[in-house]
Amino acid sequence: MSVVTAATEIEPVEPQKVLVDGRVREASVPALVPQVRRGSLADLPYDNARQDPEAALFSRKDADGQWYDVTAARFAADVHAVAKGLIAHGLRPGDRLALMARTTYEWTLIDFAAWAAGLVTVPVYPSSSAFQTRWILQDSGAAACVVEDPEQARLVSAERRQLPGLAHLWALDTGAVDLLRRAGSRVADEAVTARRGLLTPETLATLVYTSGTTGRPKGCALTHANFFAEVDNAVRLLHPVFVSESTEPAATLLFLPLSHVFGRMVSVGCVRARVRVGHAPSAEGDELLADLASFRPTFLLAIPYVMEKVFNTARATAERGGKAAAFDRAATIARRYGGSSAPSLGLRLARALYDPLVYRRIRTALGGRVKYVICGGSPLGAPLAEFFAGAGVAVFEGYGLTETTAASTVTPPRRPRTGTVGWPLPGTAVRIADDGEVWLKGAHVFAGYWDAQRGAAVPYTDDGWFPTGDLGSLDEDGYLRITGRKKDILITSAGKNVAPAPLEDWLRAHPLVSHCMVVGDDRPYVTALIALDHEGLTHWRRMRHKDHLALWELTRDEELLGAVQRAVDDANRLVSRAESIRAFRLLTTEFSERSGHLTPSLKLKRRAVLRDFAREIDEMYGAGAAL
Repeated sequence: MSVVTAATEIEPVEPQKVLVDGRVREASVPALVPQVRRGSLADLPYDNARQDPEAALFSRKDADGQWYDVTAARFAADVHAVAKGLIAHGLRPGDRLALMARTTYEWTLIDFAAWAAGLVTVPVYPSSSAFQTRWILQDSGAAACVVEDPEQARLVSAERRQLPGLAHLWALDTGAVDLLRRAGSRVADEAVTARRGLLTPETLATLVYTSGTTGRPKGCALTHANFFAEVDNAVRLLHPVFVSESTEPAATLLFLPLSHVFGRMVSVGCVRARVRVGHAPSAEGDELLADLASFRPTFLLAIPYVMEKVFNTARATAERGGKAAAFDRAATIARRYGGSSAPSLGLRLARALYDPLVYRRIRTALGGRVKYVICGGSPLGAPLAEFFAGAGVAVFEGYGLTETTAASTVTPPRRPRTGTVGWPLPGTAVRIADDGEVWLKGAHVFAGYWDAQRGAAVPYTDDGWFPTGDLGSLDEDGYLRITGRKKDILITSAGKNVAPAPLEDWLRAHPLVSHCMVVGDDRPYVTALIALDHEGLTHWRRMRHKDHLALWELTRDEELLGAVQRAVDDANRLVSRAESIRAFRLLTTEFSERSGHLTPSLKLKRRAVLRDFAREIDEMYGAGAAL
């Protein structure tokens, strides 16, 4: 099985389109690479070690904070040794191994070692509650679990009575990798070879559980073939990302959770393409900035929240230095440049003027060498996408789900269209159903939802399409726009259908807003609950000498209310009057995973928010409350 190197850039293949009543209802792009017919992901470390043993696949930090490389040969040896340890502990082909840890080299090592031992890996978010963890371990029938630290070990241990099938529990911080190495020393190398030989592309590789915005999360059964179809086409299409265009080899620093299919897919893609990877366990500001500065990646994967933070932090820094007006002018120039297919000479000169003053500092905050960002999770929004493009960082937006092994559409290189999530990934077809729901088809779409009693339940239509639950549209060139979730559509008492996502996404990009939830189901008009961003609010208070005000006083401060109202007015320009936000309430608490209002992937748990803030919602609909 050869590595995907994407040696030469290709021109993106335009989608084939199907029109119904003059509108594009279906778009598809043929696969760029042949379908993998043999082997599995477990072979990748061994293939890399054989084909290019000295290639730097990973970089790790030593005790002094210095990065050192892990070669393809070293990674394969590590994988092999740990795989033998898993076999030594009696784990059989097809057994499920749960993995609960932050983003580290050990996470990826255990993942590939489990595959080499013929196992199925089950990621668990490290922030999961005892109930969430128990449910995933029970539902998957996990025979073993690897956690990161003693605290997580205690959490799982407390649930062991209800997990009779869980035979092994290991913690990385207390020597799990060394323990497995020692145990495997008495297992013959041929045992791993035999286990790998049992695997085919159609073998189940992993059960990735959905975030569970309502009810219990469901296990998505993803095969080795699903990952090959996804990563091989993505690596081939995104040539500028995975193959460096300079003398510096391509490299990325992973900081998003590997428990999420987005980070996992990119991790596998980097091993497949031999792109050097570093791991950042913390996505917190100062720690992440230090890792970016020392690792200096050429590309990153991020969610919109991260990109919003980068922009808002840069703007706040400029304001503290008395240069807010200059930053705003630079941002306007960047957006105009990034949104133009043929910028004028004057625009090019203006951008060149601001590059050393503003844009270079943005790139420096990302490590200094980043040219590309792969962004997913939710729409980034045209203003931010255009700003980063103008600042010299091209953003590839994508759309996908856990069920589709991450991306099903992606921005085609050199052909961006802001406000969309790109074209179908090669090998993918997108259809817009009669009710506006997005349907998908392709070799990357999962086998079905895991059901330990009956096998994977397949939720396809009769003709083989996967209904996503998302609403969207295809433009005349086959670019997809996502407008919301079917289940999130609000219907006012006047019968007006309102998609909350565009309003929420716009408001969330404001530096004072952490999260926003639009309300209006069976109500006379639309309102919004707005959770203030702690860092943005701290900066705002300092600049206006209002540090003495308590948080509850600030939520009634006329100047703050006016600033948020202007943001609401801007968002309302996206929609009709009947869909616009007529009143809002500033909250004294942030929505978070800990508070129970966000999933681990930062999606709103709308039912929980409606329940916990029922009084605030009712007050917005009191007499005279509407604007």
